[in-house]
Amino acid sequence: MKRFLIAMSMISAAAVPAFSATVTNSGSAPVVLVVVEGGNRMEVALDAGQTETICPAGCFLTLPNGDRVGLEGGETVDVKDGSATVR
Repeated sequence: MKRFLIAMSMISAAAVPAFSATVTNSGSAPVVLVVVEGGNRMEVALDAGQTETICPAGCFLTLPNGDRVGLEGGETVDVKDGSATVR
């Protein structure tokens, strides 16, 4: 039974990134995004061209231009010049 629980935990952990959102900074300057997930607030800094995986359980993303976007997970977000395109 213990092996089964360990195996299920590993499978669950491996499945989480599939539902995460991917954020890419397509601009030429670094950006800082504010991510609020499950009541926890954190800042994510992205250099130009950098991609980061965030929000495995959904979140709210505040962009440099002040816009706030709700993400469920699985989205691809492209940030350029402070605004975003969500696919």
